[in-house]
Amino acid sequence: MNRIDAMFRMLRKGDRAALIPFITCGDPDLATTEKLIHTISEAGADLIEIGLPFSDPLADGPTIQAASQRALLHGVNAKDLFALVKRVRRSVSIPLVVMGYYNPVLQYGLQRFAKEASEAGVDGTIIPDLPLEEVRPWEVEAGRAGLANIMLIAPNTPPDRIEKISRASKGFVYYVSVTGITGARTQLPLELSRGLKLVKSLTNKPVAVGFGISRPEQVSSLAGVADGIIVGSAIIKVIEKHLEEREGKFLPREGLVEAVGHFVSTLRQAC
Repeated sequence: MNRIDAMFRMLRKGDRAALIPFITCGDPDLATTEKLIHTISEAGADLIEIGLPFSDPLADGPTIQAASQRALLHGVNAKDLFALVKRVRRSVSIPLVVMGYYNPVLQYGLQRFAKEASEAGVDGTIIPDLPLEEVRPWEVEAGRAGLANIMLIAPNTPPDRIEKISRASKGFVYYVSVTGITGARTQLPLELSRGLKLVKSLTNKPVAVGFGISRPEQVSSLAGVADGIIVGSAIIKVIEKHLEEREGKFLPREGLVEAVGHFVSTLRQAC
């Protein structure tokens, strides 16, 4: 059984939502990312999304775009991400999912990307710019490698398409809270709960919600509706506060990893 399926099955027994933090691989450097994965896992994360840096992350807002740019300054790529996952797998047992855009995956080679990701210990992928109509080639390779291909549903997705995307999605369904880009928000849409309930009525797969969630009270309000809660930009902002720029590159200041761990633990308590 895939680690993602096992995790959601366990949490359903305990009637608790999964906490799913997001960080970008190589932001601000690979050594810090490795420490962050260990710390976030120890702070209570149930699954970690690891972003593959890309120069044109069209679904992401300024915060995650900046994280990608910081990682790209170090030349971080898919091979670096897989090597990192392989190292942390020695002690991190929770599911790890790669969030990346289709162009780098395609250039790497679908079969090669899926095979090396799986061998490293990756459990699934989220490719936000790969639509249902074009997903089949990647779906085949991901399936052969045992990777869950997690697909996205937007607030304006019609019911018949929700059902089709849900059938194609493995591991869980990613519900986007807003018709827009990622980024921490002080307020979430009033109709968010209604949208989540609609998706859950049309699928038997776990439904996780992301985009804009930034505060423990928001996590708490969604924990009774969603099966999983994804927090990305708010964590990246904590990282940003603990960086210093030197010779065009961003370096971690003391306390960065601990600050992220503390923030994740507050989100975990809210679940």
